[in-house]
Amino acid sequence: MAYVKASNPREGAQFGYAIALSSDGNTLAVGSQMEESASTGINGNQDDHSAFGAGAVYVYVRHGSGWSQQAYIKASNTGQDDQFGFNVALSADGNTLAVSAPYEDSAATGINGNQADNSMLNSGAVYVFARTGSTWSQQAYIKASNTGEADEGDQFGYSIGLTSDGNNLVVGAIGEDSAATGVNGNQKDNSAQGSGAAYVFSRSGSTWSQQAYLKAANAGANFLFGYSVAFSGDGSTIVVGSFDEGGSSREINGPYDRRAGGTGAAYIFTRSGASWSQQAYLKAKEGDRQDSMGCWVSISDDGNTVAAGALDEDTMVGGINVVQSGHSGVVDGPDDNSSGAAYVFVRNGTTWTEQANFKASNVGKDDWFGIRLHVSGDGNTLAVGAPNEDSAAQGINGNQNDNSADEAGAVYLFGRDGTTWSQQVYFKGSNTEKFDEFSSAIALSRDGRTMAVGAHFESSGAKGINGNQRDNSMSQSGAVYIFIR
Repeated sequence: MAYVKASNPREGAQFGYAIALSSDGNTLAVGSQMEESASTGINGNQDDHSAFGAGAVYVYVRHGSGWSQQAYIKASNTGQDDQFGFNVALSADGNTLAVSAPYEDSAATGINGNQADNSMLNSGAVYVFARTGSTWSQQAYIKASNTGEADEGDQFGYSIGLTSDGNNLVVGAIGEDSAATGVNGNQKDNSAQGSGAAYVFSRSGSTWSQQAYLKAANAGANFLFGYSVAFSGDGSTIVVGSFDEGGSSREINGPYDRRAGGTGAAYIFTRSGASWSQQAYLKAKEGDRQDSMGCWVSISDDGNTVAAGALDEDTMVGGINVVQSGHSGVVDGPDDNSSGAAYVFVRNGTTWTEQANFKASNVGKDDWFGIRLHVSGDGNTLAVGAPNEDSAAQGINGNQNDNSADEAGAVYLFGRDGTTWSQQVYFKGSNTEKFDEFSSAIALSRDGRTMAVGAHFESSGAKGINGNQRDNSMSQSGAVYIFIR
């Protein structure tokens, strides 16, 4: 295992809030969205602290069993509170990196517009970087085609996903307000506040262009469509999570209604040539009001396996295929447990079915199991985080029944054999402490044999690789832990 810290740790920087791994597990990108340097570009001044919440990304590479930092990356228009590094995505070979800053403020639209503008608060942006050899450079500055309204931000970049070749990018914008439905509808409409949208971009050579504007078929105010997104490695399929979608259906492609607020949903879009269409509307068979399914989504490289988290699901039984429906969904009600759940859906041809549902083996109230998850590229390994899990155990398969370290966090690893899933491993940090929130981010290599886990509130003042984990002098500086099998 490796223990990774920023080269410029700082109190409150939240290193490890976002992470991505290349397919072979040899390149790691780590977002630290509250980092404070006002520097711009690649390998600038890390010791500056004049731009609170500007954010940064750190790239590490593995040689044999050892890790080293390769780059320190900042936005080309660094700004206070932009939160660059809120999300990160890597291509399979690790040579293309997408970084989001959902609170960036430019009113520019499209590709490589005016970065110096700051007239559209929290409109959001995405930055694409390319690596040649070991040298990184910025390739594109990407904005929505309908940046938003000046009095409220669309938060373009709240979620992002890349294809394996790095030539296709999907971006979620949870604050986008159009009531349009489907693909390439009216972007100028602003009558459905917080309905959300997703945008698809493609690259030819080094030139990026927008390919599609995606909305839910049942777009509704405050559905937060785009809260999470993922792109299949082959570029054929996109999944979009809608955290607060309110449909009451408990079947895939069931009727659209708004009778069960906050149940959540995931939407599948597929591409024919350059044209996109919605293929499926995924709902959990066991879904209830306020479950929040779609808070995080992940997809296999072939697009045939999708995982979706439901952080507010309330069943208090641990294991696989034990999720129970029938909870009231009343906030602060007697059955408002928010223990969390995860679901796996599979596709055969164009038909989707729910294959399994998952609960933590030590299910706990308010653990938020499923708020972060990742399915391996081959679809056979699923890692699910529960950042509010309370055990003080350390390392692998420790005491799950301990509850002495509030919100220390844990990761649960599941494997699939044929169509059958089983839990394989229970992971904790090697220096478990209260409130570390281990599993604030999770990434797997394609074969599921390398896993990186963020703990954005970890508090060591160590720098670099495998430093002093016992130090607790820098609150919420954050850390990343790398596991191999």
